[in-house]
Amino acid sequence: MKAVVYEEPYTVRIEDVEDPGIQHPNDVIVRVTSTAICGSDLHMYEGRTAVEPGTVFGHENMGIIEEIGSGVTSLKVGERVVMPFNVACGFCKNCLAGKTAFCLTVNPGFAGGAYGYVAMGPYRGGQADRVRVPYADFNCLKLPEGDEFESDFVLLADIFPTGYHGCELADVSPGESVAVYGAGPVGLMAAYAALLRGASMVFVVDRVPERLAKAEQIGAIPIDFTAGDPAEQIRDMTGGEGTDKGIDAVGYQAKVQDTGHEEPAIVLNALVETVRATGKLGVPGLYVPSDPGGPNESAQHGQLLVAIGKLFEKGLAVATGQSDVKKYNRQLRDLIITGRAKPSFVVSHELPLDQAPDAYQKFDKRIDGYTKVVLHPALAA
Repeated sequence: MKAVVYEEPYTVRIEDVEDPGIQHPNDVIVRVTSTAICGSDLHMYEGRTAVEPGTVFGHENMGIIEEIGSGVTSLKVGERVVMPFNVACGFCKNCLAGKTAFCLTVNPGFAGGAYGYVAMGPYRGGQADRVRVPYADFNCLKLPEGDEFESDFVLLADIFPTGYHGCELADVSPGESVAVYGAGPVGLMAAYAALLRGASMVFVVDRVPERLAKAEQIGAIPIDFTAGDPAEQIRDMTGGEGTDKGIDAVGYQAKVQDTGHEEPAIVLNALVETVRATGKLGVPGLYVPSDPGGPNESAQHGQLLVAIGKLFEKGLAVATGQSDVKKYNRQLRDLIITGRAKPSFVVSHELPLDQAPDAYQKFDKRIDGYTKVVLHPALAA
């Protein structure tokens, strides 16, 4: 089958790889109809991880079940499903507590597994014609038949639940004000989720005009950080107080506007300044314990200079971690079905699988309006 395969930094190719097969009675094989490129994929694409050449990328996957293992009980061939990016067993201590991003079974020695991602287990990615889904009864979310809401449903694999998770981490409640740093796909989903949860004011901080325009389109307040200190801008618009809650949807590759150099803690420190005393920060943006391309030795070991004194002085609470997609995806699916949510507003391009190398390049450079790319293996070039 065809698949998107990592070769070296800034290079992925479409290659023929072996078809997946049933390896365990609880597996299913899914014919992929949609698979998205994630900002997290760019960390590997840029050589900022220990990913090995030959890795098939893709952790945002949906499609039609083609084959089922003998132990699968709730699924049938022909059913349309979407899978959380988290590979999870459903029965370990963390899964039973709803913490499926930190499954203790699927990736021995590490809490958590994912498709097509470095250090997240032996699970091949779904930017391909087909993908094997382990523990399928637990990991597959059933969808209505047909092709309606295709570009909405694929976002249930990661970014819609991850944006919602950012709000959950920050404990966003009706009537509160929220600052979201980063207007990439996850940041836009966090802003959208905050509005769904009843936030009164949602500020979105970025510098890319197209992304800020999308934030304004959904009812958020765009803040261009090239126009001045974003924390000051937001305080000026909140009577000097700052917001009730803040969400970091950028992560460790944040850059300083004036120099363009990376400063991994700059967003965290900006949020400390932005959120009012006793507020809360949610951090779904990715931070890593090892970054070969970090700007200094400390950053290369995941050690950042965070303004802990100011954070303590203000009595701020912080919650972090990857999204437990299973905790949210069923309810978010139903919001899509009933017309209450349409997350596909973030999708900028829908392309055939064989255009993935070009899409990676343009998405990485933030050019030609590339915000969120969905690949369709069956789509003709």
